[in-house]
Amino acid sequence: MTARAGAGASFRSLSGLLLMLAALLAPAAARAHATLTGSVPADGAVVETAPKSFRLGFNEPVAVTGVRLSGGGRTLTLDRVSADGAAVVIEAPPDLAAGSYALSYRVVSEDGHPIAGALSFAIGAPGGGPAPELDPLDAALDAAIWLVRAALYLGLVFGAGGAFALAWLAGGASHGRRTVAGFAALGLVAAPAALALQGADLVGAPLAQAFQTLAWRQALATSYAATVAIAAATLVLALLSLALKRGAAQAASALALGGIGAALAASGHASAAAPQWLMRGAVFLHATAAAFWIGALAPLLAAMRDGASDRALRSFSAAAPYALAILFVAGTTLAVRQVESVGALLTTSYGLVLSAKLGLVALLLALAAANRWRFARPALAGDRVAARTLRRSIAFELVVGAVILGVVALWRFTPPPRSLALVSAEPALAHLQTRAAQADVTVQPGRVGAADVSIMVMTGDYGPLDAKQITVVLSNPAAGVEGIRREARKPGDGTWRVDGVQLPAPGAWTVRLEVLVTDYDIERLEGRIDIRP
Repeated sequence: MTARAGAGASFRSLSGLLLMLAALLAPAAARAHATLTGSVPADGAVVETAPKSFRLGFNEPVAVTGVRLSGGGRTLTLDRVSADGAAVVIEAPPDLAAGSYALSYRVVSEDGHPIAGALSFAIGAPGGGPAPELDPLDAALDAAIWLVRAALYLGLVFGAGGAFALAWLAGGASHGRRTVAGFAALGLVAAPAALALQGADLVGAPLAQAFQTLAWRQALATSYAATVAIAAATLVLALLSLALKRGAAQAASALALGGIGAALAASGHASAAAPQWLMRGAVFLHATAAAFWIGALAPLLAAMRDGASDRALRSFSAAAPYALAILFVAGTTLAVRQVESVGALLTTSYGLVLSAKLGLVALLLALAAANRWRFARPALAGDRVAARTLRRSIAFELVVGAVILGVVALWRFTPPPRSLALVSAEPALAHLQTRAAQADVTVQPGRVGAADVSIMVMTGDYGPLDAKQITVVLSNPAAGVEGIRREARKPGDGTWRVDGVQLPAPGAWTVRLEVLVTDYDIERLEGRIDIRP
């Protein structure tokens, strides 16, 4: 088999390889990147009077794209919504009758990713109302989002990165120019499609409605719009550089190479991580170095195929170690901040994707090392067998590089362990209410283990309630945990507290407060609070 035939066969199998990796890694992926940390009413709560508003708390700032309330035989779109950072307040309809309700919401987090969720509550007593309504996962939409993002990454790396290699490493030679132009054109087609699909996911629209006005409007309001705009400009520069003379081509392609890093740093996981200057800078350097390295492979292979590889191969071999050093330092910085622990590499969806990427990068490095130390010098010296082996190895490197980009596109569906750790530290909240009294209960942290319980009690009409004594009872019958009974203390700040309560199991816990209002009057409030693993 010739090198050209081998490369063709490798590229024909690329789609299958990428789809296989997506199928293996995507099922564990969570859609959310910001997470609901509490709500009023709490999920599963029973309140005696209709709430005037609904409150949602998240672990990071969000923007609301839609809220619906289902119950009483109707579904209402709630548009009187205000968001203040991580807190969202929704004005409730004025005529809510007794019964069960489901509040579903869609928001977008700082990194541009959509989050959908729902909670249920009842007024008066639970009835045969709706279950929490959450837009079903659209497998076709998710597959399209992944494929289009992978195509955009291929366009940026092999198109813009390849244009830089042609202008700077190959001295403006034409070897591989059509291939580079094809990848850049692929990226230009994928860019607007990626934005439209992002909008469809934001508003919960199916794939068939991805290009409607509402989807475009929502997508344009996110940070991902900046990524797409920069990516499109980058790809135009790359195509332009292919038509320019050497000096102008080098300038345009250098701007395009920098545009790759700028596009990927404009949104995504790292855009929401602190410190911003470090994380965005690391993404910029990591993406730029990767595009330089992997993007040079197609022009290099074409030059070798045409028997004119000496200059490109020598230039690439001299510059590659510096790109790899930048790639390693920036990638390590990102991994340490996003993953935070070695164990998360195998216990989280993000970590599994990163582990797959690292395995493929290790394979790519092994191929590069073999090419550099075993085959490059003999090939440059005229050894035909070494040259043929080197061409096949570079063709395989191209396939591995493309698969890496497909794996990276899976991060669109996986929250980083950094976010999960922040969620784990968030409190669990519950609002308990009767006609005579109400209470806000906070469990900090809201996860399994030792936790502190804080209680703010009020009268039913939000007035002060000077309780004489409060007893807290926590139970989880489903986990075999009977009532954990503790007397609360009054620290003097207007709250009641119970410190160091051991919560041995996750799930829905029942919290009951016995509030001694007078020597002869006890008010009992009960509700549900969700404890995380």
